[in-house]
Amino acid sequence: MKHSGNTHLSDEEIIALYEQRDERAIRETDAKYRRRLLSIARGIVHDALDAEECLNDTYVRTWNSIPPAQPSSLQAFLISIMRRTAINRYKAAKRQKRVPAELVSSLSDLDTMLSDGDAFYSEQQARELGEVLSDFVNTLSDRRTYIFMSRYYLCRPIAEIADKLGCSQSTVNKEIAAIKQELWQLLESEGYL
Repeated sequence: MKHSGNTHLSDEEIIALYEQRDERAIRETDAKYRRRLLSIARGIVHDALDAEECLNDTYVRTWNSIPPAQPSSLQAFLISIMRRTAINRYKAAKRQKRVPAELVSSLSDLDTMLSDGDAFYSEQQARELGEVLSDFVNTLSDRRTYIFMSRYYLCRPIAEIADKLGCSQSTVNKEIAAIKQELWQLLESEGYL
């Protein structure tokens, strides 16, 4: 399990370290995912110090979650924890102010689509829903996959996505509307709505 230079352990090897309660798991996670996780945190909290604290909280939550959790994708698992951590930190820091519409809309779009607010998904149901969403994303073109993941997974602003794609924000909004419509139809047909 040794590595040198820029060679990192595989996700499976890192997860094995967590399962063995080996503290190297956190060092290896940091070496492999630090930049990506900090980028996500900075995009949400807009503060370098808060982003660092989110990173530390993410590592602690990961350490406390594995085991019993057995993530199939360590990267997705870490990003999910980081997003929740950063959003909670942002809300706590801005209690008297509103959360930016950019962030709220990207997250609430999917939340309202998937639940009526009272629904509770068991771990099995959440896993099945995750598979449905994963299969859905795999049917999208590369461009639409980029748009969907950027908007709903990484909480990137429409302007940033449009800039990356070299198109107008209006074009991105139209594609998001089309993707949401397709997803809505799929979720309805699968009984999630």
